Amino acid sequence: MKKGILVLGLLMVTLSCSEYQQLLKSKETAPKYTAAEELYNEGKEEDSNKKLRKALRLLEQIEPEFRGKPQGERLVFLLADTYYQLEDYYNSPFQFERFLQLYPNSQKAEEASYKAAASYYYRSPRYDLDQTDTHKAIEELQVHLNKYPEGEFTSAANEMATELRIKLEKKAYEIAKQYHHTEYYKAAIASFNNFISNYPGSPFREAAYYYRFDSAYRLAINSFEVLMEERLEEAKEFYDAYKKYYPEGEYTSQIEDSLMEIDKRLQNF
Repeated sequence: MKKGILVLGLLMVTLSCSEYQQLLKSKETAPKYTAAEELYNEGKEEDSNKKLRKALRLLEQIEPEFRGKPQGERLVFLLADTYYQLEDYYNSPFQFERFLQLYPNSQKAEEASYKAAASYYYRSPRYDLDQTDTHKAIEELQVHLNKYPEGEFTSAANEMATELRIKLEKKAYEIAKQYHHTEYYKAAIASFNNFISNYPGSPFREAAYYYRFDSAYRLAINSFEVLMEERLEEAKEFYDAYKKYYPEGEYTSQIEDSLMEIDKRLQNF
């Protein structure tokens, strides 16, 4: 009995695949349109990439045939969104942007704008890699937010943009910190200066103030005597800057110990 059910099931799958292959070869666009929409809807509902890929093949075939026709708007959007649902974030933004060019006044324009920008967001790599896609994503998200400041996707777009900005901040911070850890203290000071200037609201700001001070301190105490006094004074200025903004900060203990050493050495000048 079970064997019979299994054979019947396999037969149904075979027939279904056979029908789909026949549909792909057919020149009739109407059945393809109906099947593509059904597969797209089922693929989204069931989270089935297999059905979405089937829908995509049909949509790619028939979309050119419906350009300029009433169904064209729907098909262009379905094509773009199928790429998006399949997480093909290199094709989806191009297709959404094409949709917006063709149908700028569509009821789906806001969603297309958001998903085009979100596609770039999903392409953004981890912070230590090239951030070209990150910059592009921030730019596109900001374009969307400017156009739809009170839109359906405003909250999600803002969260994405914030996350990407923090990623860029982390990259800049880690570069400066690497200079510190590899004892290139002049480069570290310059990098932390730039970081503090460029990212005033960063979650890495306190650490940047501390490592800038620590870089100046280490540079000073390892300097020739003719340079040491000036560099110790600069380190004290960075200490004052840290204490101004973080009087009870995370690095208070370390920075106070270093200050004692700076004052001790300055007594010799």
